[in-house]
This record gives sequence, C-alpha cells and structure tokens, in this order.
Amino acid sequence: MVSRMFRLVTEVDKARRDLLRTRLRETNTAASSVLRALRGTPHEREFPLHVWVLDASGALAGGLVGHTWASWLHVTYLWVDARHRGAGLGSALLDEAEHTARTERACAAARVETWDFQAPDFYTRHGYEVMCVIPDYPPGITEYTLVKRLAPADG
Repeated sequence: MVSRMFRLVTEVDKARRDLLRTRLRETNTAASSVLRALRGTPHEREFPLHVWVLDASGALAGGLVGHTWASWLHVTYLWVDARHRGAGLGSALLDEAEHTARTERACAAARVETWDFQAPDFYTRHGYEVMCVIPDYPPGITEYTLVKRLAPADG
C-alpha cells in the first residue's frame, strides 16, 4: 500500500517520462560497468538501420527497419509484399542489414521478436536461435525472441 504522503497519477506526461528515463539511465550506468563503458562511445546511442527493396517502378516491394545499439542489431520490422514473397527478398533484406551492422557498425549479434504466424521459421533458417517464448502475447498468439551471433567482420 502506498502511504498518504504519495499520490499515484495515471496520465501521459512527456516531461516526467523524460525525467524518469534520465534517472533510470543514471541508475543503470552507476550499477553496470558495461553500461558505463558505453557512455561516450558510438555504441551509446541507437542508430537507425533501414534496408528497402523497390520494384522496377520504384514501389516498395519490401523493407527492414531496425537499429543498432551496444554492438547489437535489433530488427524491428521485416516485411515483403505478398506478390514478391518466395523470391528471396526477405533473405536479401536480412543479409544486408546483418552485413551493414557487422561491417560498418561492429555489431556482434542480432535480435528480433516475431509472432508464431509470422516468421520464426524464417529466422531459424537464417541462424537465429529461439531465446524466449511468450504464449498468449497477445491472447491466442505466441511471441518469439530470437538471437543470432554475427560472424566477425572480415578485415
């Protein structure tokens, strides 16, 4: 039970959200030597990584949206238009993102979340391993978190 000295408020408040994020970052940095070591390096911030496939007319045939952070690639979205599925575009998108993350951003690993009806088999075929399974998230659907260690960049 919360004492009468405090008031719980349920509202969207961007200033408080930003303050909370700053304070949590400070707490995490103080508690973790790994996070302290990231401060002041290029790996400290998230950097967007987008890869697009355009058809002959310039229309979007597929794309991958993600970001890199702390030597990890995080694939947020990967989608290929139904008319172009089976042509290897999803693999090309993922390969290009992994290559860029590894060679240009020194990433050592990649992660993705996907649902059971989406693409867990696609990712396992590409070397990803299931790390977490959350049944009923959302209800009736299973979510998977998959991870892949990326080969060191040639150099």
